[in-house]
Amino acid sequence: MEMSSNSVPPNWDIASVLVCDLFLQAVTNSSDCFYHVGRRITKDSLEEVEESLRVRGAFLREVAYQTLGEPDSLQTLIENLHESVHTRLTVMTDDGTVVADSDEDPSRMDNHGTRPEVVAAAAVGSGTSTRYSRTVAQHMMYHALAVREGGDLVGFVRSALPLTVIEERLADLRRTILSAGLAVTMVAMLLGLLITRHLTAPLLSMTEVADAIAGGLYSKRVETGPREEIGKLSSAFNKMAAELEERIATITEDSGRLFAVLSGMVEGVVAVDREMRVLLLNASAGQILDVDAESSIGKPIWEVTRLRKVNETIEQAFRNSTEVTGEIFLQHQARNRIVELHAAPLGYGDPDPRGVVLVLHEVTELRRLETVRQDFVANVSHELKTPITAIRGLIETVLDAAAMPTETRSRFLKKAQDQSKRLSLLVTDLLTLSRLESADGGLQPEVLELRELVLGSLRNLQPTAEAKQVRLIEDIPHNSVLVSGDWDLLELVMKNLLDNALKYTPAGGSVTVRFQLEQGSIAVEIADTGIGIAQEHHDRIFERF
Repeated sequence: MEMSSNSVPPNWDIASVLVCDLFLQAVTNSSDCFYHVGRRITKDSLEEVEESLRVRGAFLREVAYQTLGEPDSLQTLIENLHESVHTRLTVMTDDGTVVADSDEDPSRMDNHGTRPEVVAAAAVGSGTSTRYSRTVAQHMMYHALAVREGGDLVGFVRSALPLTVIEERLADLRRTILSAGLAVTMVAMLLGLLITRHLTAPLLSMTEVADAIAGGLYSKRVETGPREEIGKLSSAFNKMAAELEERIATITEDSGRLFAVLSGMVEGVVAVDREMRVLLLNASAGQILDVDAESSIGKPIWEVTRLRKVNETIEQAFRNSTEVTGEIFLQHQARNRIVELHAAPLGYGDPDPRGVVLVLHEVTELRRLETVRQDFVANVSHELKTPITAIRGLIETVLDAAAMPTETRSRFLKKAQDQSKRLSLLVTDLLTLSRLESADGGLQPEVLELRELVLGSLRNLQPTAEAKQVRLIEDIPHNSVLVSGDWDLLELVMKNLLDNALKYTPAGGSVTVRFQLEQGSIAVEIADTGIGIAQEHHDRIFERF
């Protein structure tokens, strides 16, 4: 009969569980009862067999006492008795030698003096034991009695019965128990199936929804029923699923933002857990360490990179639970790098941090600029020191030599003047550098005639070229070439380049100036037949000084 959901009592789930529990207890108690009954039947059967053997043994002892000295007649007597009582009968001398047996030839039987029942009979007059008989291939119960004459032990009699009766009774009991057990099991399975389907239907629905949520479908919900306990559980489950969906959405959004931030960082970021396994390694860190960022996740940091300094920095942050900084020099085929390492434990001050975050900041360009700055200061100091020292020496010489000839004094002052001009040019160059490095670059662009500027520079250096026996060759178009630029700075550039070309071109060589027009732009090229600039100095051509 089917029951509608409205007719189900509010506490049906608890009642069903209690019924199941009581039913299982009843089955367990029935099994215990069958077990105790079996033991009782076995005990009673053994007592009956033992009592029967005791009676047969007492009868046999009286008969054997009269014929113990006549083995042949005793053997015949025992065989006749065996046909009547269906019991194995044995007669032995006081040393355990078998003189008559109803089932076997006594002459082929072992000495029975060490049998448990015989030993007990010798000690207290009677003994009983149960064991497997290899002679008849059955479990047997043996009962032995001592035969005495005038108080002296003259022999033993023994009766034995197989335990097949008990085994048959137990087999019947097992069949009964099995039949009853099968009937009970079928009833239990039927009731259990009905109750289980009633109880597990909403639980199976929750399991399906839980699997769906685990698979990423956070919008799935459980249908709430009218039953009080299951209904409350379903409502609580749906509330938990809604909160989980909201939290997962928040975590996903935050993770996306964090991933975007870490991916866009110039600095490399590496995060490891307590087992030193990589939790996070952004693209910049992969580029700096020369490893694949995606395949590194989950691997030990010492497997990802073999850089000893990196691993030691992370281990030290773990060990000391404090921030650790360091620097490492990386050699790459493309270029060498200098990287600053900064490791900080997750949970600062915690003696057992959950992990460590390592930030890698490349400072190669910074170190290069520091070196350039140091070289610049050294070069400026050297260049300024030379004219200053010369001027000071010349003036001190003039002042100390009051009687110096006028011609000599004039020559010294002329040299001091030249050095002061040189010093003025150096200061002018420094001011020019300062102006160029200002916010607007110090440029004053205007439309100018580039051809006129270049030809003017060539005319100014023509005397120098003739003195060095170097030919100045121009490959400049005759048409006007207008460009936007700073006349003074362009003129300075042309002067420096032409002067440098003339200075390092030997006599008989040439310096050529040509224009190259390319898609609305123009390139001025100055080529000479001199020694050129060595390859190792090319990187320093455009340094500030």
